[in-house]
Parts: sequence; C-alpha cells; structure tokens
Amino acid sequence: MKSTPSCQRGLTLIEAGAVLAIAAIVAGQAAPSLRSLVDHRRLDGAAAALAADLQAARLEAIARNRPVRLAVDAAQSCWILHTGAAGDCACRASGPAHCAAPGAQVLRSQALDAGTGLRLAANVASIAFDPVLGTSTPTGTLRVAHQRGGEIRHTVNVLGRTRSCVAGAAIAGWRAC
Repeated sequence: MKSTPSCQRGLTLIEAGAVLAIAAIVAGQAAPSLRSLVDHRRLDGAAAALAADLQAARLEAIARNRPVRLAVDAAQSCWILHTGAAGDCACRASGPAHCAAPGAQVLRSQALDAGTGLRLAANVASIAFDPVLGTSTPTGTLRVAHQRGGEIRHTVNVLGRTRSCVAGAAIAGWRAC
C-alpha cells in the first residue's frame, strides 16, 4: 500500500494569530506619525488659504479701485475679506460672515473649524490694502498654529507683500523662520 502525502492548504490558527499581532504592532507604531502628518496637512491648508486671501485682498483693491480689508477675528479663528471700514464686517459663530454697515460687502470669509486643533492669531485687527499703490496699512503678522505644535506666520509689509515662514516643526513647502 502506497500513501500519497497530502498538501496542506491555508493557515493554522497560530500562524494567523502571529500575522495579526505583527500587523497590530506595525499599525500601532505608524499611528502617531500619521496623526502628525494629518496635523501638518491641516496647518498647511489653512495657512495657504490665508496667504491666498492676503494676496487676493491686494489684487481686489487694485481691480475694484477701492480699499479692501482683511479683518481678523482671533476669538472665532476667522478672517474676512471685505470692503468698507475696519469694524463694518464680523464673523458669526454659526453661518457666514456679515456686514452691518451700508456699502460694506463681504468678498470672502474663512473660519477654522474648532475640531481641527487650528487657531488664528494676529497682532492687528485688520489690514487695509490701498487701490492705487497696492500698499497695506498697518503692517502685521498673522499666525495659524496647531495645538499640538507647528505655526505658520504671514508677515505683511508696508508694500502689501507677504512673507511666510514656519516656526517649530518643519513643514514641507515652507521656509523656516
């Protein structure tokens, strides 16, 4: 009598358990770096949006031939691109920004979601861009920061130009302060 050896197909329970344990260890090691990557991408996106709106404010002032302001509401982590005087427009806790004064108009607004860990700070309440010269008054520094670290600063000079840099952890695409 001759017996033919049978081929084993599949995994034993011990082998499957070992593979799952190794996968869990690898995933556990990758989770903190993934969180850091997500935090940096959120910070990068918000800072890029602010930089674009600073540039847009200057260009809108020239195109409309009237002053355009970028107002900052640090308490609500919000900024508004608008026409009119400094206090004419404000962020709302819920819903879009609004202007109370006649003739003032919201061109754009952006609020940072509290759940993202981002916050906005500035050393000025608003910056006005002149339509004739493209200059800004006053000069200021606006900062977008994440609660777990990292901050991107936008410094607007008197010529209306913005210089951006990252403070703290390095973020790809931004130069260090």
